[in-house]
Amino acid sequence: MTAPTKDYKATLNLPQTEFPMKGNLAQLEPKTLERWDAQGLFAKVVDARPDGKRFVLHDGPPYANGRLHAGHALNKILKDIVVKFKALTGHRADYVPGWDCHGLPIEQAVEKRLRENKVDRASLSRDEFLQKCREYALEFIDVQREQFKRMGVLGRWADPYRTLTFDYEAQEIRELAKFAAQGSLFRKKKPVYWCLTDATALAEAEVEYDDHTSPSVYVAFSAKGDLGAKFSALQGKPVDFVIWTTTPWTLPANLAICANPKLEYVFYALNEKRTVCVAKGLLPRFLEACAADHLKVKQVAAADTTFDAAVLVDPTRVLAYATGEELAGLEYSHVFYPRTGKVLLGDHVTLDAGTGLVHTAPGHGTEDYEVGLAHGLEVYNPVRHDGKYDDSVGERLAGTPVFEANPKVIAWLVELGVLLNPATDTLKHSYPHCWRCHRPIIFRATPQWFIGMEKNGLREKALAAIDHQVKWVPAWGRDRIRGMLETRPDWCISRQRTWGVPIPIALCEGCDEPHVDAGLMGRVADAVEKEGAGVWYRTPVEQFLAPGAKCAKCGKSAFRRETDILDVWFDSACSYAAVAAKRPNMSVPVDLYLEGSDQHRGWFHSSLLVGAGTMGKAPYQTCLTHGFVVDGNGNKMSKSLGNTVGPEEIIKQHGAEVMRLWVASSDYRDDVRLSKPILESLSDSYRKVRNTIRYALSNLYDFDPAKHAVAALQPLDAWALSRHQQLVARVRAAYEAFEFHTVHHAVIDYCAADLSAVYFDILKDKLYTLRKDGPERRSAQTVLYRVAKELIVVLAPIMSFTCEEAYGFLPGAKLESVFLENFPGADGARPSVLAETYDALFQVRAGVLPLLEAARQKKAIGKSLEAKLVVFADGATRALLDNHRAELPELFIVSGVELVNAAPEGATAVTVPTGTLQVLVAPAEGNKCPRCWRFQPEVGAQELCGRCTEAVR
Repeated sequence: MTAPTKDYKATLNLPQTEFPMKGNLAQLEPKTLERWDAQGLFAKVVDARPDGKRFVLHDGPPYANGRLHAGHALNKILKDIVVKFKALTGHRADYVPGWDCHGLPIEQAVEKRLRENKVDRASLSRDEFLQKCREYALEFIDVQREQFKRMGVLGRWADPYRTLTFDYEAQEIRELAKFAAQGSLFRKKKPVYWCLTDATALAEAEVEYDDHTSPSVYVAFSAKGDLGAKFSALQGKPVDFVIWTTTPWTLPANLAICANPKLEYVFYALNEKRTVCVAKGLLPRFLEACAADHLKVKQVAAADTTFDAAVLVDPTRVLAYATGEELAGLEYSHVFYPRTGKVLLGDHVTLDAGTGLVHTAPGHGTEDYEVGLAHGLEVYNPVRHDGKYDDSVGERLAGTPVFEANPKVIAWLVELGVLLNPATDTLKHSYPHCWRCHRPIIFRATPQWFIGMEKNGLREKALAAIDHQVKWVPAWGRDRIRGMLETRPDWCISRQRTWGVPIPIALCEGCDEPHVDAGLMGRVADAVEKEGAGVWYRTPVEQFLAPGAKCAKCGKSAFRRETDILDVWFDSACSYAAVAAKRPNMSVPVDLYLEGSDQHRGWFHSSLLVGAGTMGKAPYQTCLTHGFVVDGNGNKMSKSLGNTVGPEEIIKQHGAEVMRLWVASSDYRDDVRLSKPILESLSDSYRKVRNTIRYALSNLYDFDPAKHAVAALQPLDAWALSRHQQLVARVRAAYEAFEFHTVHHAVIDYCAADLSAVYFDILKDKLYTLRKDGPERRSAQTVLYRVAKELIVVLAPIMSFTCEEAYGFLPGAKLESVFLENFPGADGARPSVLAETYDALFQVRAGVLPLLEAARQKKAIGKSLEAKLVVFADGATRALLDNHRAELPELFIVSGVELVNAAPEGATAVTVPTGTLQVLVAPAEGNKCPRCWRFQPEVGAQELCGRCTEAVR
């Protein structure tokens, strides 16, 4: 064959696009953000659906303190995916980001700054200090806002909600007033969690549990009088009631001992001078700790086995038995002070640990308080707000911090001879800690403000909302929050701090009786809306009182203001009322709250209580929960361990898009792993998707969908479109179910398997070599356009930057942004006959391609177009191949396929579901076409193959 006289490259329809192969995300993403800002894009997205169904995702406010971490990124990007998807599906989906701005961490940060600047806080007025706190919060709102925007999160960033704005603070007070009007708000001296470091009460949501090592003491309290009158075997014997505790510092506050009425107790002669009373079921454990030589090991037979058990060396030491009921009312002497206590009954006493007799200090425990309340005991708390004993405990302990008092108390017990176990015994156990300072906390009875859980059926309403109103994602969230609500105590809403929303209540100067008045609160709220929360402190309280107001208890008319502030969980709990109920495009109950799993005890919980208390229902319809971010090995991230990966670091190295892919690819229902190898892997996934979109765009350079799209598709293109529609349907369902990892994996598999490995591979010859405007090429372009555009739209909630960029390269008419598009529908059912046919053909293809690769490895052929396949098949397989004989070279990407009636010599057997083929890979016949590189018999007699001759006319 003579060399071609013409360069046919210019006649080929080679792919061309300006959509770059590399994303250069870190450089290009900020330019996209600038364009979105200039466009006012998010407002246009919302306004573009004026008649759409309203969808409200209400933002749980992050704390305006410090820079963002990976958990913030996970949360905000999940929310962004939801809102963008809802907008693309025609909803009027507004999103108002928010910030939690009050509370102790900001106070402490401001105090630290003052110290660094050598400013004494005491030199500032309350208003001046509050202004410093306000400025600090606003500073970090600006910092965090820019970080969130850099992640590609769209929303009302210029008009967020902040819990420090005057209108928000006012609405919060109005919500409190509703509880006051119902009689649900009350003050009481009750034991509450108390942080000694921060000198304030804590809510349930502000308590975390961690391991802590505590003293372990068994203490003998001497029974008063001779118990022989009631138990004859005890005649003339001194008896001690033995309690066990890990908080020796609470012993000065002991006022009673509790027994369980249903348990059996024993009186055991510990020695000649001491007989002790403990629960029968706990006697061996008590002796193991206090008199191990009184036990011996005995082998016990049970069923088909034997085991060792501890038994009494001398059972005759058990002098008498008693029920808990029989112990009730017996008196004892306090170990330290000349006061008498009684044995009381309580169902909270168990055999889980201790002695079955529980040391009871009503000022230092919830169950102790309830028992004391039932029996008229004083709620005695000898511990001041700073964690030190007051003077009521006597000179020996007065002024001592309680945790430092433990060894002093133990030494005192040893000195008195009432400590029955070694003074060095300790116990490592789970213990409550403050969520801010991470230090152990205590129970301490103080006058606090509470919202009653049983008042006006609050608990019942909240549980009903959990069961019947709210959808929980994942479903286990229902049981988790329900368990918390079933047993939680009254909500302590007061804090002894400065930076927050005041509790507008007047206190009688004469008798300290609170004057709880919803009308007063309403007047304060009106003033706060104009001047901010500080108005409560700088305005004489009389100006908020109703004319002629008098104390209901003593009748006096002189009042002072309450100085406690509201719990920050009450702050954020009111956000639905302060934001969603008032903003355009929003309403209550909102459609979705989406936060981390810790919010079952936090924002989900407190919002539910406020909603149930003021509206009788939850303020949300669905609660979606995600896990925490952990490192690649599943360990908690910690700066000290060096295993943290921050959002700024990710964006700088990979771009925000890869971070968004990390969020979407993770099953957020569990803890989410993050590491550099994970990000590298996601970068590869990103490139696969980008290259898929790029390939489709590069073959649409001469395609105008308005002019060139065809209705009658070629069979292969019809199959590809049906597969694409399947993907769209699956992805849409996954978005609706909040299963974004399914979206990610479905798209990656689709790009790699259906498109890159099959459809695009087969399509190249048709796209590049057939007549530019021929029906075959236009059919393929029609499907490529659908694939490109719809992939861009369905991925826009996740790969927002890339999809916006790629959208600009689509041919034909476009909108201003991909986010103004509509999510595609899977229009038309998948043609089952076509699908089954091509599934079978591709199964044959999958069996044959390895044979071509083996021939290449042996250098029998170079490219697959240098090959011809000689195929023998019978039955259903032969019928399938016969019916698609003309398509086979295209499907196998060879120059020819010959179907024969007997197995060719040297053939290889290939088994497929429809049968077995015998396939021989042979050199292609004819000469190589210089344009399409296929080998055809006519080449040589003419310069080009017949197909190329037609294409270049």
